[in-house]
Amino acid sequence: MPTHADLRTKILDVIEAYESGKENILKERERDIFATLEALDQGNLRVCEQIEGEWKTHEWVKKAILYYFKIAPMVETAVGPFRYHDKIPLKTNFRDLNVRVVPPATARFGSFMEPGVVLMPSYVNIGAYVGAGTMVDTWATVGSCAQIGKGVHLSGGVGIGGVLEPAAASPVIVEDGAFIGSRCILVEGVRIGKEAVLAANTTLTASTPIIDTRHGEFQTLKGFVPERAVVLPGTREKKVQGGTIYTSCAYIVGERKASTDQKTSLNQVLREFALPV
Repeated sequence: MPTHADLRTKILDVIEAYESGKENILKERERDIFATLEALDQGNLRVCEQIEGEWKTHEWVKKAILYYFKIAPMVETAVGPFRYHDKIPLKTNFRDLNVRVVPPATARFGSFMEPGVVLMPSYVNIGAYVGAGTMVDTWATVGSCAQIGKGVHLSGGVGIGGVLEPAAASPVIVEDGAFIGSRCILVEGVRIGKEAVLAANTTLTASTPIIDTRHGEFQTLKGFVPERAVVLPGTREKKVQGGTIYTSCAYIVGERKASTDQKTSLNQVLREFALPV
Protein backbone atom coordinates (compact mmCIF):
# COMPACT_ATOMS: atom_id res chain seq x y z
CA MET A 1 0.00 0.00 0.00
CA PRO A 2 1.51 3.40 -0.99
CA THR A 3 2.14 5.90 1.80
CA HIS A 4 -0.05 9.00 2.21
CA ALA A 5 2.81 11.12 0.91
CA ASP A 6 3.19 8.94 -2.19
CA LEU A 7 -0.55 9.04 -2.92
CA ARG A 8 -0.71 12.78 -2.35
CA THR A 9 2.18 13.43 -4.74
CA LYS A 10 0.63 11.23 -7.43
CA ILE A 11 -2.86 12.72 -7.13
CA LEU A 12 -1.51 16.28 -7.12
CA ASP A 13 0.25 15.44 -10.40
CA VAL A 14 -3.05 14.16 -11.80
CA ILE A 15 -4.88 17.30 -10.65
CA GLU A 16 -2.31 19.59 -12.26
CA ALA A 17 -2.43 17.69 -15.57
CA TYR A 18 -6.24 17.41 -15.64
CA GLU A 19 -6.79 21.07 -14.82
CA SER A 20 -4.33 21.96 -17.59
CA GLY A 21 -6.64 20.27 -20.09
CA LYS A 22 -5.07 16.80 -20.25
CA GLU A 23 -8.28 14.87 -19.63
CA ASN A 24 -6.74 11.57 -20.72
CA ILE A 25 -4.57 11.67 -17.58
CA LEU A 26 -7.42 10.16 -15.57
CA LYS A 27 -7.31 6.92 -17.55
CA GLU A 28 -3.53 6.90 -17.65
CA ARG A 29 -3.33 7.25 -13.86
CA GLU A 30 -6.39 5.15 -13.03
CA ARG A 31 -4.29 2.92 -10.75
CA ASP A 32 -3.28 5.86 -8.53
CA ILE A 33 -6.85 7.09 -8.26
CA PHE A 34 -8.10 3.63 -7.35
CA ALA A 35 -5.28 3.19 -4.79
CA THR A 36 -6.51 6.35 -3.06
CA LEU A 37 -10.06 4.97 -2.90
CA GLU A 38 -8.74 1.68 -1.53
CA ALA A 39 -6.87 3.55 1.20
CA LEU A 40 -10.12 5.30 2.14
CA ASP A 41 -12.02 2.01 2.12
CA GLN A 42 -9.48 0.39 4.45
CA GLY A 43 -9.37 3.33 6.85
CA ASN A 44 -5.74 4.14 6.04
CA LEU A 45 -6.68 7.57 4.70
CA ARG A 46 -9.36 10.10 5.60
CA VAL A 47 -10.94 12.96 3.69
CA CYS A 48 -10.83 15.09 6.82
CA GLU A 49 -8.99 14.57 10.10
CA GLN A 50 -8.17 16.35 13.32
CA ILE A 51 -4.56 17.52 13.43
CA GLU A 52 -3.33 19.29 16.58
CA GLY A 53 -6.91 20.05 17.58
CA GLU A 54 -7.96 21.49 14.22
CA TRP A 55 -9.99 19.73 11.52
CA LYS A 56 -8.19 19.68 8.18
CA THR A 57 -9.88 18.75 4.89
CA HIS A 58 -7.65 17.07 2.31
CA GLU A 59 -8.77 18.61 -0.97
CA TRP A 60 -6.63 16.20 -3.00
CA VAL A 61 -8.48 13.20 -1.53
CA LYS A 62 -11.86 14.68 -2.49
CA LYS A 63 -10.53 15.36 -5.99
CA ALA A 64 -9.52 11.68 -6.24
CA ILE A 65 -13.10 10.68 -5.38
CA LEU A 66 -14.48 13.02 -8.04
CA TYR A 67 -12.05 11.62 -10.62
CA TYR A 68 -13.05 8.08 -9.66
CA PHE A 69 -16.64 8.93 -10.57
CA LYS A 70 -15.44 10.12 -13.97
CA ILE A 71 -13.54 6.95 -14.88
CA ALA A 72 -15.49 4.18 -13.12
CA PRO A 73 -17.75 2.22 -15.50
CA MET A 74 -21.45 1.70 -14.90
CA VAL A 75 -22.00 -1.85 -13.64
CA GLU A 76 -25.22 -3.78 -13.10
CA THR A 77 -25.46 -5.73 -9.85
CA ALA A 78 -28.17 -7.92 -8.37
CA VAL A 79 -29.32 -8.59 -4.81
CA GLY A 80 -32.10 -11.17 -4.92
CA PRO A 81 -34.83 -9.71 -7.14
CA PHE A 82 -33.39 -6.20 -6.93
CA ARG A 83 -31.25 -4.74 -9.71
CA TYR A 84 -28.87 -1.80 -9.48
CA HIS A 85 -26.85 0.15 -12.05
CA ASP A 86 -24.08 2.27 -10.59
CA LYS A 87 -20.38 3.22 -10.71
CA ILE A 88 -19.45 2.51 -7.09
CA PRO A 89 -19.57 -1.01 -5.61
CA LEU A 90 -20.86 -1.67 -2.11
CA LYS A 91 -18.58 -2.25 0.84
CA THR A 92 -18.25 -5.95 1.68
CA ASN A 93 -15.61 -6.38 4.42
CA PHE A 94 -17.85 -5.85 7.46
CA ARG A 95 -16.89 -9.14 9.13
CA ASP A 96 -13.20 -8.22 8.98
CA LEU A 97 -13.99 -4.79 10.43
CA ASN A 98 -16.16 -6.22 13.25
CA VAL A 99 -19.10 -4.07 12.15
CA ARG A 100 -22.72 -5.15 12.62
CA VAL A 101 -24.87 -4.54 9.56
CA VAL A 102 -28.64 -5.08 9.72
CA PRO A 103 -30.38 -5.70 6.36
CA PRO A 104 -30.88 -3.70 4.20
CA ALA A 105 -28.18 -1.30 5.43
CA THR A 106 -25.60 -0.41 2.79
CA ALA A 107 -22.26 1.38 2.72
CA ARG A 108 -20.39 2.34 -0.42
CA PHE A 109 -16.83 1.38 -1.28
CA GLY A 110 -14.54 4.16 -0.08
CA SER A 111 -16.30 4.58 3.26
CA PHE A 112 -14.92 3.21 6.52
CA MET A 113 -16.32 2.04 9.86
CA GLU A 114 -14.25 1.34 12.95
CA PRO A 115 -14.91 -1.80 15.07
CA GLY A 116 -18.17 -1.90 17.00
CA VAL A 117 -20.16 0.31 14.63
CA VAL A 118 -23.79 -0.75 14.21
CA LEU A 119 -25.56 0.01 10.96
CA MET A 120 -29.31 -0.41 11.31
CA PRO A 121 -31.14 -0.21 7.96
CA SER A 122 -29.25 2.91 6.88
CA TYR A 123 -26.87 4.30 4.27
CA VAL A 124 -23.22 5.42 4.39
CA ASN A 125 -21.78 7.17 1.34
CA ILE A 126 -18.30 7.21 -0.21
CA GLY A 127 -15.58 9.03 1.72
CA ALA A 128 -17.47 8.92 5.03
CA TYR A 129 -15.74 7.78 8.23
CA VAL A 130 -17.65 6.37 11.24
CA GLY A 131 -15.90 5.97 14.60
CA ALA A 132 -15.88 2.96 16.94
CA GLY A 133 -19.06 2.06 18.78
CA THR A 134 -21.28 4.49 16.87
CA MET A 135 -24.91 3.62 16.17
CA VAL A 136 -26.31 4.63 12.78
CA ASP A 137 -29.99 4.07 13.45
CA THR A 138 -32.84 3.15 11.11
CA TRP A 139 -33.12 5.24 7.93
CA ALA A 140 -30.27 7.50 8.97
CA THR A 141 -27.95 8.59 6.16
CA VAL A 142 -24.28 9.51 6.42
CA GLY A 143 -23.43 11.62 3.39
CA SER A 144 -20.27 11.60 1.30
CA CYS A 145 -17.11 12.53 3.25
CA ALA A 146 -18.97 13.09 6.55
CA GLN A 147 -16.84 12.43 9.63
CA ILE A 148 -18.64 10.77 12.54
CA GLY A 149 -16.79 10.27 15.82
CA LYS A 150 -16.65 7.43 18.34
CA GLY A 151 -19.66 6.55 20.48
CA VAL A 152 -22.04 8.77 18.53
CA HIS A 153 -25.76 7.99 18.24
CA LEU A 154 -27.40 9.03 14.98
CA SER A 155 -31.07 8.46 15.75
CA GLY A 156 -33.73 7.28 13.32
CA GLY A 157 -34.07 9.32 10.15
CA VAL A 158 -31.09 11.60 10.79
CA GLY A 159 -29.76 13.16 7.59
CA ILE A 160 -26.04 13.93 7.54
CA GLY A 161 -25.42 15.81 4.30
CA GLY A 162 -22.63 14.99 1.89
CA VAL A 163 -20.04 17.54 0.74
CA LEU A 164 -17.98 16.55 -2.31
CA GLU A 165 -17.91 19.85 -4.14
CA PRO A 166 -16.28 22.27 -3.94
CA ALA A 167 -13.35 20.04 -3.03
CA ALA A 168 -11.98 22.52 -0.49
CA ALA A 169 -15.26 22.61 1.48
CA SER A 170 -15.30 21.00 4.91
CA PRO A 171 -17.64 18.02 5.37
CA VAL A 172 -20.16 17.64 8.18
CA ILE A 173 -18.35 16.62 11.37
CA VAL A 174 -19.97 15.03 14.43
CA GLU A 175 -17.42 14.62 17.21
CA ASP A 176 -17.12 11.83 19.79
CA GLY A 177 -20.03 11.03 22.09
CA ALA A 178 -22.59 13.34 20.47
CA PHE A 179 -26.28 12.41 20.45
CA ILE A 180 -28.23 13.47 17.35
CA GLY A 181 -32.01 13.19 17.84
CA SER A 182 -34.39 11.69 15.33
CA ARG A 183 -34.99 13.50 12.02
CA CYS A 184 -32.22 16.02 12.61
CA ILE A 185 -30.60 17.40 9.45
CA LEU A 186 -26.97 18.53 9.39
CA VAL A 187 -25.57 19.92 6.13
CA GLU A 188 -23.06 22.35 4.59
CA GLY A 189 -20.07 21.43 6.75
CA VAL A 190 -21.71 21.97 10.15
CA ARG A 191 -19.58 20.74 13.07
CA ILE A 192 -21.08 19.25 16.24
CA GLY A 193 -18.77 19.33 19.26
CA LYS A 194 -18.01 16.40 21.54
CA GLU A 195 -20.93 15.04 23.61
CA ALA A 196 -23.36 17.68 22.33
CA VAL A 197 -27.05 16.73 22.34
CA LEU A 198 -29.44 17.78 19.56
CA ALA A 199 -33.18 17.42 20.11
CA ALA A 200 -35.33 15.81 17.42
CA ASN A 201 -35.97 17.78 14.22
CA THR A 202 -33.09 20.20 14.68
CA THR A 203 -31.93 21.43 11.27
CA LEU A 204 -28.53 23.09 10.97
CA THR A 205 -26.96 24.58 7.85
CA ALA A 206 -23.90 26.80 7.58
CA SER A 207 -26.15 29.87 7.90
CA THR A 208 -28.63 28.68 10.55
CA PRO A 209 -28.43 30.95 13.62
CA ILE A 210 -27.47 28.90 16.70
CA ILE A 211 -28.43 31.10 19.64
CA ASP A 212 -26.59 30.39 22.89
CA THR A 213 -28.84 31.33 25.82
CA ARG A 214 -26.62 29.99 28.61
CA HIS A 215 -24.74 33.09 29.72
CA GLY A 216 -27.35 35.82 30.20
CA GLU A 217 -26.63 37.65 26.95
CA PHE A 218 -27.63 35.76 23.83
CA GLN A 219 -24.74 34.96 21.51
CA THR A 220 -25.32 33.82 17.93
CA LEU A 221 -23.10 31.13 16.41
CA LYS A 222 -23.18 29.68 12.92
CA GLY A 223 -21.95 26.32 11.65
CA PHE A 224 -20.75 25.04 15.02
CA VAL A 225 -22.29 23.56 18.16
CA PRO A 226 -19.95 23.70 21.19
CA GLU A 227 -18.98 20.64 23.22
CA ARG A 228 -21.72 19.23 25.49
CA ALA A 229 -24.23 21.89 24.39
CA VAL A 230 -27.92 20.93 24.55
CA VAL A 231 -29.70 22.20 21.44
CA LEU A 232 -33.40 22.63 20.61
CA PRO A 233 -34.95 23.61 17.27
CA GLY A 234 -36.76 26.93 17.23
CA THR A 235 -37.78 30.02 15.31
CA ARG A 236 -37.09 33.71 15.64
CA GLU A 237 -39.05 36.74 14.59
CA LYS A 238 -38.09 38.59 11.42
CA LYS A 239 -39.67 41.77 10.12
CA VAL A 240 -40.35 41.81 6.38
CA GLN A 241 -42.25 44.08 4.08
CA GLY A 242 -45.89 43.57 4.93
CA GLY A 243 -45.48 42.02 8.36
CA THR A 244 -43.64 39.53 10.52
CA ILE A 245 -42.43 36.04 9.72
CA TYR A 246 -40.62 33.41 11.78
CA THR A 247 -37.44 31.86 10.45
CA SER A 248 -35.68 28.70 11.59
CA CYS A 249 -32.93 28.77 14.19
CA ALA A 250 -31.62 26.60 17.01
CA TYR A 251 -31.27 27.40 20.71
CA ILE A 252 -28.55 26.20 23.05
CA VAL A 253 -30.53 25.90 26.29
CA GLY A 254 -28.08 24.13 28.57
CA GLU A 255 -25.06 21.95 28.91
CA ARG A 256 -24.55 18.25 29.33
CA LYS A 257 -22.68 17.73 32.58
CA ALA A 258 -19.13 16.42 32.29
CA SER A 259 -19.23 12.76 33.22
CA THR A 260 -17.10 9.69 32.75
CA ASP A 261 -20.34 7.78 32.28
CA GLN A 262 -21.70 9.17 29.02
CA LYS A 263 -24.87 7.11 29.18
CA THR A 264 -25.76 8.42 32.64
CA SER A 265 -24.93 11.96 31.55
CA LEU A 266 -27.15 11.63 28.49
CA ASN A 267 -30.07 10.23 30.51
CA GLN A 268 -29.80 13.19 32.89
CA VAL A 269 -29.92 15.63 29.98
CA LEU A 270 -32.97 13.98 28.46
CA ARG A 271 -34.82 14.12 31.80
CA GLU A 272 -33.75 17.63 32.77
CA PHE A 273 -34.64 19.27 29.46
CA ALA A 274 -37.47 16.89 28.45
CA LEU A 275 -35.93 16.65 24.99
CA PRO A 276 -37.83 15.09 22.10
CA VAL A 277 -35.42 12.49 20.71
